[in-house]
Amino acid sequence: MQKTRRHIELLAPAKNADFGIEAINHGADAVYIGGPAFGARAKAPNTVADIARLVKHAHRYHAEVFVALNTIFHDNELSGARTLVQQLYETEVDALIVQDMGLLELDLPPIQLHASTQTDIRTVEKAVFLDQVGFSQMVLARELDLRTVKQIADATTANLEYFIHGALCVAFSGQCYISHAHTGRSANRGECSQECRLPFTLEDQKGRIIGKDKHFLSMKDNDQSANLVALIESGVSSFKIEGRYKDLSYVKNATAHYRQLLDEILHARPELARSSHGNCTYTFTPQPEKTFNRNATDYFANGRQADIGAFDTPKFSGELLGKVTKVGKDFIEVETPTQLHNGDGVCFFDVHKELVGLRINTVVGKKLYPNEMPADIRNNTTLYRNRDHAFMRLLEKDSAQRKIEVEIIFAETPTGFALGLTDSARFSATVDCIADKQAAQTPDKAETSLRENLSKLGNTDFTAHEIHLQISQAWFIPASTINNLRRKAIEQLQKIRESSYQRPPRRAATEPPATFPEDTLSYLANVYNSKAHQFYEKHGVKMIAAAYEANQELGEVPLMITKHCLRFSHGLCPKEAKGVIGVQGTVTAEPMTLINGNDRFTLKFDCKPCEMHVMGKVRKPVLQMAAPQPVKFYAKQD
Repeated sequence: MQKTRRHIELLAPAKNADFGIEAINHGADAVYIGGPAFGARAKAPNTVADIARLVKHAHRYHAEVFVALNTIFHDNELSGARTLVQQLYETEVDALIVQDMGLLELDLPPIQLHASTQTDIRTVEKAVFLDQVGFSQMVLARELDLRTVKQIADATTANLEYFIHGALCVAFSGQCYISHAHTGRSANRGECSQECRLPFTLEDQKGRIIGKDKHFLSMKDNDQSANLVALIESGVSSFKIEGRYKDLSYVKNATAHYRQLLDEILHARPELARSSHGNCTYTFTPQPEKTFNRNATDYFANGRQADIGAFDTPKFSGELLGKVTKVGKDFIEVETPTQLHNGDGVCFFDVHKELVGLRINTVVGKKLYPNEMPADIRNNTTLYRNRDHAFMRLLEKDSAQRKIEVEIIFAETPTGFALGLTDSARFSATVDCIADKQAAQTPDKAETSLRENLSKLGNTDFTAHEIHLQISQAWFIPASTINNLRRKAIEQLQKIRESSYQRPPRRAATEPPATFPEDTLSYLANVYNSKAHQFYEKHGVKMIAAAYEANQELGEVPLMITKHCLRFSHGLCPKEAKGVIGVQGTVTAEPMTLINGNDRFTLKFDCKPCEMHVMGKVRKPVLQMAAPQPVKFYAKQD
C-alpha cells in the first residue's frame, strides 16, 4: 500500500475576493479573508456573496478558503455570529479561523475550525488542549522557536500553521490592550490603533535617556524564506503570509516568492505534496523586498537575536541606493549601482529623523529630477528606493497563469474516436464520437496537426503535459471533430473535479472533555461572553475573570506582553551585560520607562520566561466601549 504523502499548504491573505482570486492564481493553496463582521481586521470586510465568488474560483484548483471570525464576541452578538457561520457554511467555505471559545458552545454547522493566533498558542499544553477540543488547524504564536514547534507537533494531531512573511505584532497575539486602554478600540475586536508603531523615548529608573524618539515597539517584518525546510521538519504544514490590509502587488509578489521556494522543496522531497492543484507561471521574478516591508527578520525561529526591531521607522524605506553627491536647483545626484527608472519612489531620513518620500519624474544618468524638491536634503544623505516603478508596472498587469497538467489520450474506436483526459490529481474524463475513418494522404503532417489541435486547451484551467495517440494509422480527422471532442472532454473533466471536491470535515472534541491546563483565568484569557465562560467551566476552570474589554477598572496591569525585550536589544540583559554608556552616563539594567507625550509605560521584565510587560492603565477620560448592538445577518446575499 502506498504511504499517504504529507500535504504542504501555502496560505495567502485576501483583503477582498479579487485579491484572493489573484492569490490563488499566483500559487496559494488556500486563502484567508474577513467576512462582513467579526474579523480581526475590521477595515477589510467582505460580503457573503463576494466570499462565494472567491470560493468558486478556489475550488476549481481544489484550493481552500478560510474566513476569519477571530474577534471576541459580546453576548448579544452570538446569535448574529451563528447566522453568519451558517451562511458561510452554505457558501461552501472550508474553515473558520476563530479566537472566541464561546463559538464552540453554539450549535454550529459541521464546518472545520482553526485556532487563530489570537488564542495565544505558546506552550505544548495549550496546543494539546486546543487539539483535543476540536480544532483541525492551529496558528502558532509567531514567537515560537523551531524546537518548541517540534515539541507541539510531536504532542498533537492537528495541522500546524506558522507565519512565514509579513508584519509582526510585537505583543503576543491576543495579549495587547494598549489600543483599548487609550482609545476604546480593542485589538481583540478588530480595531487596533497600532500604538506600537509610535515613537517613544526610553528612560532608565533614574530618568536617564537610553534612546529618544525611536519606534521601540516596532518590529521588522517576518521573513522565513531560509527556514522553510527546518519548519517542515519541525512539523509545520501550513505556511502563512500576513497581510489582509496589504495591497495587491504585495500579495502577488509574496505568494509567488514562497510558491517557488516551496515547489523546489516539494520537488526534492517526494514524501511531500501540494495541497491544491495546478502549476503557476509568472511574468515577473518575485522579489519580496520590492513590496512593503520593514526589512527582514526571522524573529525567534532560531532563538533570540538582537536586531529584530524597526526602531528608525515603521514605514517602508525600501532598498538602499547610496549617498547623495550633489543637490541642484531641481535635481538630486546620487552615486548608486542600481538602475533607476522614471516614476520611481525614493526616500530619505530628514534632520528630524522622519522618513521623507518623493517621486522621481525623470532619471538622467545619476541625476534624479523629482516632482518636488525636498527642503532639507543635502550631500551625503542616504537615499533609498521604496517604489520600483518598472517592477510595479509588471505587477499591475495580469502577472500569473495557473494551469493543471493533463495527460491526453486520443484513441480510435470501432465506430470512430475517443478522447480521454487525466489530470495530475488522477481525475479522468472520456468522450467519444462516431466518425468515418479516412486514411490521411500525408501521415506525418496529419499526426503533427492532430497533436497540435489536441494541445490547444486555450483559456481553460488545463495544459497538455503528455499526448498519447492510440491509433492503428494516421487518419484524416477534421479540426472541427477534434475541437468538439476536446471541448466536451474539458467540460466533463471540470464537472468531475467540481463534484469530487470534498470540504474538510469538522473534528469532534474528545470525550470526556479535555481539562484546560490552568484552573484560573485572568483577563488575559479574553472571556467576553457567557458561552465562553461556559466553555472554560466545562473544561475544568474554576476562576474566570472577564475580558479587559468588559471595562472593569483593573488599575495598572500589563497592557502588552511581548517576547521582544528592550533590555536585550540595548545590551542591558542582566544575563549578558553589566551596563553600557547611554546618552546621560552609565545605564544599568534596571526597570525602564517608555514615554510618548503624556503617556508613560513602565517596563517590567520577567526573565524566567524571557518576557517584557508593558504596564499601564485606562487613559482618562477614555470613552468606555458600550455593549455592541446585536448584529443580524439575513438571507444569503446574491
